[in-house]
Amino acid sequence: MSFFDPVLEFLRSAELLFYLRGIDDFIWGPPLLILLVGTGIFFTFNLGFIQITRLPLALKYVIGSRNVEKDSKGDVSNFGALTLALAATIGTGNIVGVATAIKIGGPGALFWMWIAAFFGMATKYAECTLAVKYRTFDENGQAAGGPMHYIKTGLADKSYSGILSKLFAVFGIFVGCMGIGTFTQVNAIVDSVKITFGFPALQTAIVVSSLVFLVTIGGVKSIARVAQFVVPFMAVTYVLSSIVIIALNLDALPSVISLVIQSAFTRTAATGGFLGASMMMAVQFGIARGIFSNESGLGSAPIAAAAAKVKSPAKQGLISMTGTFFDTIIVCTMTGVVLIMTGSWQGELAGAYMTNQAYSSVLGIGSYVVGIGLMFFAFTTILGWNYYAERCTEFLFGVKAILPFRMIYVVLVFFGAFLTLDAIWILADIFNGLMAIPNLIALAALRKVVISETKEYFESLETQN
Repeated sequence: MSFFDPVLEFLRSAELLFYLRGIDDFIWGPPLLILLVGTGIFFTFNLGFIQITRLPLALKYVIGSRNVEKDSKGDVSNFGALTLALAATIGTGNIVGVATAIKIGGPGALFWMWIAAFFGMATKYAECTLAVKYRTFDENGQAAGGPMHYIKTGLADKSYSGILSKLFAVFGIFVGCMGIGTFTQVNAIVDSVKITFGFPALQTAIVVSSLVFLVTIGGVKSIARVAQFVVPFMAVTYVLSSIVIIALNLDALPSVISLVIQSAFTRTAATGGFLGASMMMAVQFGIARGIFSNESGLGSAPIAAAAAKVKSPAKQGLISMTGTFFDTIIVCTMTGVVLIMTGSWQGELAGAYMTNQAYSSVLGIGSYVVGIGLMFFAFTTILGWNYYAERCTEFLFGVKAILPFRMIYVVLVFFGAFLTLDAIWILADIFNGLMAIPNLIALAALRKVVISETKEYFESLETQN
């Protein structure tokens, strides 16, 4: 009997899972969801519906964001910062999370994912604007920013800003090392490789951890270079495959949209393998999975935004805002429409298996599209969260802790391939939700700064024109 056996037995115990699920349901319950969406509503109205009125400008900036502004500080281009954030957000949530939301909440969950994304775009703009405004540079000259920095520097009351900033950093490290960044993603890769190609877990673990080591050892610039290639390529491939399926069943699209809207406000009856869902289930799972996918308000994306070579905080806020648009309004919508259109949501399968069946039932290569897409999405999420957790580590322990952290992270990725403990996944979900609390406090306290920065930026644009 090894030293770890009692620990593993405790983590697998039904009693622990019961209590953890209760805590998870409480953390991701109505209060936090209302705060997250409410923050987005506040910034939406006070910034003049910026996610609509300024979306064309934001997309224009994205197209030209590979060009670095002269004399601007930072580590990567605007595009690199955006794809770095997308690397962490476009992951298993876009394939597994959407399937879970619709399986439990019904087709109406997709509508509430749209609502979460719409208001989340304003929140993402606000937090990423603050990230650039309050960023600093560490001893190595590398950009350091995110909620822990604008909480510490921006909040007037220093008696609690230090505590809140450290809490955010601790939560960020835990989520990156013990959940979203490692175990859940590498498990998704192992399952996808096994389903698609039949390779065993050990071989997959060796390949994935080796690739993670080769990329992350080079720091943010290396991660951004990989993200700038992989994220757009896989996202476009996945979306195009989805469009093909939708085009082949175009006559069913009106009924799919009608079902989504109708189910968002009424109970969805049980049918096939679907057990039925109330309106509240559609709201809760739609908003929760939507926020979990695009991470608006959770405070992760601002860490990537702070690395951008940009002068204006508001400009990077606009570019980062499109991340929520791409992640949920486009990629998650594609998954959701295909699941509903093919009727797979009514079957017995769930998660990645349900999405795999939906795509393969129409396209001969559908299983490969989902399987390979899931592998690459999960891999880039590992890279993105490596950077997030690394910046949190640097904030707490200084630059000397960066290299040891990278080594530990790679080891966790390797062993995560063999660790399928529900308790750890639920804990990661809990800490992911807890990250939002210090961030939301800071967004509320610094709301006038966001509004002022926005006003000044657009006034300067008008002066230039």
